[in-house]
Amino acid sequence: MPCLIVLIALIFPRLVLFCVWLFSDFLQRAYQTALWPVLGFVFLPLTTLAYAYAININGNVTGGVFFIVLAAALIDLGVLSGSSQSRRRR
Repeated sequence: MPCLIVLIALIFPRLVLFCVWLFSDFLQRAYQTALWPVLGFVFLPLTTLAYAYAININGNVTGGVFFIVLAAALIDLGVLSGSSQSRRRR
């Protein structure tokens, strides 16, 4: 079951981020203000989810959890750069 949730989060990160915000206090415990989750929803949704996971599980972003946040950031940046390259080709 957790693997299915991770797969859904990778495919639809904004939907999962919205559902996490709506049905739990996971984001409120990780972020002090609502500004960062809103910006994360717009720009880096997977990184926002990974950071919230790291803070709620570990308390900080160190050790093995750092690599989860780093991988999420790289995936988000890869998606952003891939979409800008496809727009330039048209």
